[in-house]
Amino acid sequence: MKKTILLGAMLLGSLAFAQKTPMVGGDKDVHGCKGSAGYTYSQLKNDCVRVFEQKIKLNEVSSEKGYTTMTAVIFSKDMKKAEVFIPDGAAKSIILTRQGKGKLWKSGNHIKESYVLVPYKKTGYQIKKDDVVIYQ
Repeated sequence: MKKTILLGAMLLGSLAFAQKTPMVGGDKDVHGCKGSAGYTYSQLKNDCVRVFEQKIKLNEVSSEKGYTTMTAVIFSKDMKKAEVFIPDGAAKSIILTRQGKGKLWKSGNHIKESYVLVPYKKTGYQIKKDDVVIYQ
């Protein structure tokens, strides 16, 4: 009987001091997107997307790091807005708005840097940050 009580007390004590380990894949953001599965929230689609699965992908032009990154562009259905996912930015994505009837999308004044999306060659795009091409 004493052994049973002693073992029970030891078991309860070990459970009380056990650290709770985070569940794998339990890293949902405020929108419910799982970062560990590669999902990021898209403001234009109002849904979780995988940037690397998008149709329009752009590669970093030059990097001072030992690696290069890629980004993706998602357009609204009416093509008036474009969402770009800049990996180094403070925000997960930036919404650019088309200027007039042309094919030029610009960031608003609400962010520090100026981003512009322009067509490049026949089927591509370039992203410029403060008039310097950073992705194409």
